[in-house]
Amino acid sequence: MPELPEVEVTRLSFADRIAGGRIESVRLGKPLRWPLGLRADQLVGRTVLAVRRRGKYLLLDLDEGLLLLHLGMSGSLRFADRQPPAGAHDHFDLVTSRGVLRLNDPRRFGAVVYAPGERSQEALKLLGRLGVEPLTEDFDLEAFHRGLKRRNAPIKQVLLAGELVVGVGNIYASEALFLAGIRPTLRASRISRRRAEQLRAAVRQVLARAVAQGGSTLRDFSNAQGEAGHFQLEAMVYDRAGQPCRVCASAVKSIRQGQRATYYCPNCQKS
Repeated sequence: MPELPEVEVTRLSFADRIAGGRIESVRLGKPLRWPLGLRADQLVGRTVLAVRRRGKYLLLDLDEGLLLLHLGMSGSLRFADRQPPAGAHDHFDLVTSRGVLRLNDPRRFGAVVYAPGERSQEALKLLGRLGVEPLTEDFDLEAFHRGLKRRNAPIKQVLLAGELVVGVGNIYASEALFLAGIRPTLRASRISRRRAEQLRAAVRQVLARAVAQGGSTLRDFSNAQGEAGHFQLEAMVYDRAGQPCRVCASAVKSIRQGQRATYYCPNCQKS
């Protein structure tokens, strides 16, 4: 699943190019996870002002309302002056005067949803429960530590839930916990303020590095220009079960948490 870095990398790869584009037509393919929320032709004539990100959602600000895009499990966006004929998995084309934005999603867990505004019921249903953005000053240490103290679930699961801090998906939760020296099974309520500070810094460092590296391409992720990411090549523990830890040479271990694979070093992450 594309995580925060992949979504941000996607945004950066087309946001400036589509800004100012007037919507000329909209093509819908097979139904996605949620309906668009209005007739496609009602978007014609509106202008794309900017592209923002909130968690794993892309927000296309229009001169009237906005579009919320989610890439789901396997979705990707392409932006080009023109696109080839739509294939079986191309489910949304936004044709603008600046180029065509296309959503390809083989599993159809992605979505494109129209909302009249960011505080509207349609937008709040998707964005209202999201935690703070980790790469902004809103990611406050004291609030983060207080939130951890109120949660008795394993810390990896708390990070994935996205209620305290948004966008720390499976890859980057494993990597941030390794960097902070925290075992993924440790109860969040047992994390001291000092270790919460280390984890906060690790989350920010890992996500920023992943964005700089173009995200992670484990299967088929690429940005809106078709470029793959490279963060996976420098991962410390993720997807390295049985391989030597890059720090201490102990064998990296893998466990299942909430139906997801978790990777950690039993020596570097003792507690």
